Amino acid sequence: QVQLVESGGGLVQPGGSLRLSCAASTFTSTFNTFDMSWYRQPPGKERELVATISNLFQRSTIYADSVKGRFTISRDDAKKTLYLQMNKLKPEATAVYYCNTRWRQWSWGQGTQVTVSS
Repeated sequence: QVQLVESGGGLVQPGGSLRLSCAASTFTSTFNTFDMSWYRQPPGKERELVATISNLFQRSTIYADSVKGRFTISRDDAKKTLYLQMNKLKPEATAVYYCNTRWRQWSWGQGTQVTVSS
């Protein structure tokens, strides 16, 4: 059973930056074989895909149009940790952010709240 722990959220003004982290606890060394993604759930809305980074064999990245050019997804497989650097944040980025495999194969963590407001 893999546990996911997201951190790094907070309150930030529009135009600001945050860096989110997601640590995966697993007794196996297979973290690096999974495509990993960040998702977010804005208040009152469905959870949506934000960004994906492929596994160690490809290392490609894909972003939602709404964050392209401002967010950067990365991973450290040795630490089994996923990151999301968020720059030039907009109020519509306010949401709870979660990580998971690209196909949501693991149990969801508690998420980390990001609030963009002046």
